[in-house]
Amino acid sequence: MNYTTQMDAARKGIRTKELMAVAEKEQWDPEKLLPLVAEGKVAIPANKHHTCLNPNGIGSMLKTKINVNLGTSRDLNDLNLELKKVQDAVSMGAESIMDLSSFGDTRKFRRKLTEECPAIIGTVPIYDAVVYYHKALGEITAQEWIDIVEMHAKDGVDFMTIHVGINKQTARRFKEAKRLTNIVSRGGSIIFAWMEMTGEENPFYEHYDRILEICQEHDVTLSLGDACRPGCIEDASDISQIEELVTLGELTRRAWEKNVQVIIEGPGHMPLDQIAANMKIQETICKGAPFYVLGPLVTDIAPGYDHITSAIGGAIAAAAGAAFLCYVTPAEHLRLPDGDDVKEGIISARIAAHAADIAKGIKGAKEWDHQMSDARKRLDWETMFQLAIDPEKARRYRETSKPEKEDTCSMCGNFCAMKNMNRILEGEKITIFDE
Repeated sequence: MNYTTQMDAARKGIRTKELMAVAEKEQWDPEKLLPLVAEGKVAIPANKHHTCLNPNGIGSMLKTKINVNLGTSRDLNDLNLELKKVQDAVSMGAESIMDLSSFGDTRKFRRKLTEECPAIIGTVPIYDAVVYYHKALGEITAQEWIDIVEMHAKDGVDFMTIHVGINKQTARRFKEAKRLTNIVSRGGSIIFAWMEMTGEENPFYEHYDRILEICQEHDVTLSLGDACRPGCIEDASDISQIEELVTLGELTRRAWEKNVQVIIEGPGHMPLDQIAANMKIQETICKGAPFYVLGPLVTDIAPGYDHITSAIGGAIAAAAGAAFLCYVTPAEHLRLPDGDDVKEGIISARIAAHAADIAKGIKGAKEWDHQMSDARKRLDWETMFQLAIDPEKARRYRETSKPEKEDTCSMCGNFCAMKNMNRILEGEKITIFDE
């Protein structure tokens, strides 16, 4: 039986090899996964041309997935460095790589990713259009914007962020409502500026049916971009954000009618007390489509530590229903991240995702912690290193501060509660001081 997309296959009862791979990873019965893909509550981004893909499912009832943003800029245009970051990200467990390149030979890098990288590959075509056409923003035509989307689809990209929700109506509301930090989405600011300069409707919104045709032909998952995501906690949950979300809900329905998978992009900065409510609003308006959040960052005052502010918000968001966390590095708001920044961002996001998976009761999540606790009880350092989310760092920390006795650490020594409780419960006598 023929099918066009993963959603189309699921609606026809076809178990694709991608769906079977996801079911095995998640320890799910394929028959239970099939209707969730058919309904749009689980997305399996899998472009037909990305033949080396190791597929993953994105949905609130599955393991929380991690996306890593990479790519060149005018100030740092080293493709080899970015490829090294890609390799490191995959080895550290990131399920998705998003190429945000805004300078240089972007197509060469993108094609290399889809030819060699097993992770889900995402892009933001609006960035690439500015680079590709080599002309002023206002001179790019509506057709040229759409042509870039088609080029990315043909290049094998699994999902694309399309800033389609900011149409003339939402842009007018944004201008009337006033914000502290305006529009902080790069793609959103670009299309808003284009609309203001040309007086035309957002071409992605106006020609949305054509975008859906492209996505259907190549099986590209649409990541409906949140151009009006809050860029500070004061702007969180304002009228601009919510009105755009309502538009994204309608666009989700239209995509599903064409068998196109959708994920919804969510807030960037948000106070702790608003996160869970935002997840519920999104679930209601977008009918359970997977939610993809950047953080959210729960405070604005921590440049250099935004991987932490992001992990706090990400854990709460995922526990409340977000399915996909975009990592944030210590370099956020400051510079292009280097290799160390990428690692810090990935580990922080993975911790947040795992903490949420425990709260959601995801199969296997709590067992990992049980194994670590058992190893700690037994003072089995090697097993602890193997189970650690960052084995290299855990091993390095212990080796740089060797204890006097191997069965303790340099913090507690003979005062080690684990060691002493094991001995006393076995009937031994302990003195601690003179041992």
